[in-house]
Amino acid sequence: CRGKSNVVTERHGTITTIGINRPEARNAVNQETAALLLQAFTSFEEDRSLTAAVLYGIGGNFCAGYDLKELAHSPTSIKLEQDVTKGPGPMGPSRMKFSKPVIAAVSGYAVAGGLELSLLADLRVVEESAVFGVFCRRFGVPLIDGGTVRLPKLIGLSRALDLILTGRPVGAQEAYEFGLANRIVPNGQALQYAIELAEQISAFPQECMHGDRNSAYYGVFDASSFTEAMQFEFDTGVQVLLKESVPGAKKFSLGYGRGGKL
Repeated sequence: CRGKSNVVTERHGTITTIGINRPEARNAVNQETAALLLQAFTSFEEDRSLTAAVLYGIGGNFCAGYDLKELAHSPTSIKLEQDVTKGPGPMGPSRMKFSKPVIAAVSGYAVAGGLELSLLADLRVVEESAVFGVFCRRFGVPLIDGGTVRLPKLIGLSRALDLILTGRPVGAQEAYEFGLANRIVPNGQALQYAIELAEQISAFPQECMHGDRNSAYYGVFDASSFTEAMQFEFDTGVQVLLKESVPGAKKFSLGYGRGGKL
């Protein structure tokens, strides 16, 4: 029942949807919600029968960030684990790395910590009226859920600094031009489109896709040199050649997928 939990998960075949359910607070995340989000994403990561996750906000907004009212009324409520390898971030799953695709379906506000949560995803499907922004700038609340790490990697340092320093709102079209939004869809359609996109991605040979995805993340965040990144790509890719590439080549030779058909 949607009235009973701050996070609602539903299964659609091999896709799980994770919905933030505090519409009265524009889906701002308090401690309870952060713990539930962490639990939902951990379950997704550990469940081998699930191929992709879609994160969204119930009631018209994606997420307005950390619940500043909770922080104001009980400053000790926020539990901070200083070692990022040992515990969750303030928003919950923000320190996680996933082995499978995550898509964010963004409606309304995705600001402050909500922007940071959207950056967890591989792809962002964004409604026409959605707004991104580092709105926490005006309240002296720092980005400590990966925003200063992921945003420059995604859209480049110059554009990231524009958002980080000014805290200004960024609409869907500008977000798309930045590369922050991957798709723009009509209002009310982000969740359905994101589920369909997840299903499309899940239909591909999975081990090969996971390898390419993992190599892309490694090259951007972990590799110390071009050569190391190239070596990782080859070592990852060669493992799937016999498992998926040879059967795929046989399908191609029989006429499947020619002419650019997916």
